[in-house]
Amino acid sequence: MVDWTKIQTVLLDMDGTLLDLYYDNHFWREHVPMRFAEKQKITLDKAKQELAGRYHHRAGTLEWYCVDFWSCELGLDIAELKEEVAHLIAIHPDVPEFLTAARKAGKRVVLVTNAHRKSLVLKMRKTGLENYFDALHTSHDVGLPKENPAFWIGLQAREPFDPETTLLVDDSLPVLRSAQAYGIEHLLAVRFPDTRLPEKDPEEFEAIHSFSDVMTGLL
Repeated sequence: MVDWTKIQTVLLDMDGTLLDLYYDNHFWREHVPMRFAEKQKITLDKAKQELAGRYHHRAGTLEWYCVDFWSCELGLDIAELKEEVAHLIAIHPDVPEFLTAARKAGKRVVLVTNAHRKSLVLKMRKTGLENYFDALHTSHDVGLPKENPAFWIGLQAREPFDPETTLLVDDSLPVLRSAQAYGIEHLLAVRFPDTRLPEKDPEEFEAIHSFSDVMTGLL
């Protein structure tokens, strides 16, 4: 699936790729609506309906991923609410082993996430994954979401990489298409971003069930 002799840099998404997306799905679809309903004194169904519209309006933008934006928008302390369900944060199978093998093989291993810096800090603290990476970058540092092909220009200014020798693994098809448009040569999708949901169709991309699928050439 991956010819590791052609890869120098490994760019890795966080939520849904390295970490189980169940935490984020539960947080935005269940926990935030519950707290919003309590604050607004409305039913949970009404809260879910209102929030769904707000979420849809911001999908694919930097605001969608911004803890501070949603705190202001909803009148809730989103960072504090994330802590309330932080016990649900979980690493996908084989991730530490893959990260260790990639670095031992001499690859530069870089986290590239749309997550807000506050979310990144929480998840690194809960998982202990930070020390496995050569660098951590968020789209908020660049000023554009990964769905925007210009994001990769901004990333290259911070993290020089050769698109022809770079592998990106991401669970978002719009992000993979954005990276492809920029010229990143090696792309992999993820079949089970949320382990409690059915398999996700990777459409035109090759995809992994877990990182064990691409370990062979590294060991």
